[in-house]
Amino acid sequence: MLDAAEQLFYREGARAVGVDAVVKQAGVNKMSLYRQFNSKDELLRQYLVRRDAKFWGYFEGSVARHPDDPAAGLVQFFADLSVRASALDYRGCPFVNVAVEFADPEHFARRHVAEGKRQLLARLHELATAAGAAEPTALAEALALLIEGAYAASQTYGPGNTLMLALPGVARTMVEQAVGREVLR
Repeated sequence: MLDAAEQLFYREGARAVGVDAVVKQAGVNKMSLYRQFNSKDELLRQYLVRRDAKFWGYFEGSVARHPDDPAAGLVQFFADLSVRASALDYRGCPFVNVAVEFADPEHFARRHVAEGKRQLLARLHELATAAGAAEPTALAEALALLIEGAYAASQTYGPGNTLMLALPGVARTMVEQAVGREVLR
């Protein structure tokens, strides 16, 4: 059921997808869904938790490809993001999508997204510091904006656009300027 919800929420939006669509996609009845999840909100919470795990798996997997060079790890994340964001079925950041759907900043989903973005900024700052950036806060904030811009551009420009191909080079330039050396050439 969570697999079905994840596919539908990501593709069509959490608010647009009803419980009926989830149970139909999962091939179960409503009673089965409500035995596992006491509400659609609980299903949405679990979706967000699962997407968090996937995101951090992508992020840390990229960084781990260069365990002794945090600057290269940062650039690697953007190289990997450019590939993911160019896929035909890519629908952008699931967290941005959810934040757009729920206007109330106090809604649990919006709070979850805000906390996740704070954690991302903190991790970017940690890596920028470890990479030796002269101004790690400025680099972390710039990279966070680049990530959000890539998510938006992947949707507004569409799959296969050249902006995604430029993403790793832009990130490399930003990181190199901040750390004062070449990275991943």
